[in-house]
Amino acid sequence: MGDKCSLCPRGCLIDRNNRVGYCNVNSQLKIARASLHMWEEPCISGEKGSGTIFFSGCNLRCVYCQNYNISHNGFGKEISVSRLVEIFFELRDRGANNINLVTPSHFVPLIKEAIIMAKEKGFDLPFVYNSSGYDSISTLKMLDGLIDVYLPDFKYFDNDLAIMYSKCPNYVEVVMEAIEEMYRQVGRFVFDENNMIKKGVIVRNLVLPNYVENSKNIIKYLYDTYADNIYISIMNQYTPCGKLEGYPEINRKLASYEYEEVVEYAVSLGVCNAYIQEDGTCDESFIPSFDLSGV
Repeated sequence: MGDKCSLCPRGCLIDRNNRVGYCNVNSQLKIARASLHMWEEPCISGEKGSGTIFFSGCNLRCVYCQNYNISHNGFGKEISVSRLVEIFFELRDRGANNINLVTPSHFVPLIKEAIIMAKEKGFDLPFVYNSSGYDSISTLKMLDGLIDVYLPDFKYFDNDLAIMYSKCPNYVEVVMEAIEEMYRQVGRFVFDENNMIKKGVIVRNLVLPNYVENSKNIIKYLYDTYADNIYISIMNQYTPCGKLEGYPEINRKLASYEYEEVVEYAVSLGVCNAYIQEDGTCDESFIPSFDLSGV
């Protein structure tokens, strides 16, 4: 990764061979869990589950992060590229529909190496790039032809919110450009005979308490830009986590009426390709145990 890391838009230029970068990890692959995950979008999890690999570290600083221990604290175990390849095959052998790379941005060169190695050994499951959306174009281009499904977040349509909650001053522009590059690589979605996604882009928006208009603006932008060539996943599972003592406005669960307003707005725009969550979803546990399972 070089002695001056610029893999993500932070461009911290830290020598990650000798110390941790802004992402809270050094240059060695580090993961906290590898398992079948049943709580992704239906076209990703299906009935058998998505082969989900949670990478340690993150280039954002979301105060409400549900994975705080691995994103902010860097919990996990260091592994080799060859071990990552083994994990791909182990998840496939357990019945995974795909390999779901969660928060992978700061490890892309090593992940690329692992994907190529796996494909040379006959690995044939789709690869899902599941990120915060805060990705560099140059880093995404390293993966051109290797990633089948892009699953980015689009958290904010206002950089003031991005600064307040994720310490990220240029979030909106970066995410827009990243999604454009993702779409350029994989194009319009394709599903197999079992309604599992084979390629395409699904953009997630986690609706935040008190920020219905933020979600509406994101959905309008995505629909105006990509129409029904991508899927939009409108999520109601916000759960107060992380460090929220100083943020009372988001230190509560999302109200049903807030989520319904966002969904109704999407319908009014004409959005057809969307995933929505049933009322009460936020009461279920979407936060896995980061106990090094499968590592």
